[in-house]
Amino acid sequence: MALKPEPTAPFHSVQYALRVLESISKHGGGVTDAQIARETGLPTVHLTSLLRMLRREGYVEETTDGAYVIGDSLVLLGSGATRKAALEAKLQETLTELRDSLGAAVYISRYLDGEVKITQVADGPRTPAVYEWGDFRSSAHASAVGKCLLTQLDQNGRRDHLSRHKIARLTSKTITNEKILFSKLDSQPATVPVLDLQEYAVGTVCAAVPLTAGSAVGCLALSLPLEHAHRLRAAADTLNRRAAPVVLSLAI
Repeated sequence: MALKPEPTAPFHSVQYALRVLESISKHGGGVTDAQIARETGLPTVHLTSLLRMLRREGYVEETTDGAYVIGDSLVLLGSGATRKAALEAKLQETLTELRDSLGAAVYISRYLDGEVKITQVADGPRTPAVYEWGDFRSSAHASAVGKCLLTQLDQNGRRDHLSRHKIARLTSKTITNEKILFSKLDSQPATVPVLDLQEYAVGTVCAAVPLTAGSAVGCLALSLPLEHAHRLRAAADTLNRRAAPVVLSLAI
């Protein structure tokens, strides 16, 4: 399959989104977009797209007179002891919306305690998740999720992982040479989705994009059966553009 990754449009800057939320939260009675622009210094074109995304995700609401106030999603995420449950629910809601819009199973994965862990999944009868025939923790060199997480580690971190999980040939397309693998990881642009074209499992293609929130190592990914591989490019680009709400939830 002659499919190569190409640069995709960068998703909204989470740093800018946080600045917008800080501006709105200072004005309990609501604030206009013009005032937000003055306080944040954001150009109108960027502010408009950010406000649209924040409204869609429920972080802000627009009142009848055109002012902006803090939305229910942000209030819920800041609700003390219930924050963890609220965050998981918000992320699951976002994943489900992505699943339905992409027509693909969607995943959040984190690199925790030196291991690849799938922390949340949105799948369904028409969008089945990848069958874990081989432990995801031991197949980071082959899967889109694993490779995306490994790109975020330094050389020592990668070598440490592979010293505990030896590179194995899972399909005829799996990279089994460490030098070649590291070269591909080093040349992977941060703004380009990482692809798995039947490297982990025959009959499945995947894409993953990094989720950078502080020092945490994570990624957002999707999977498609091979017969839908022609949709992988568009789906991966959409995944990249829609990653901002996920990163924002993790950063708040």
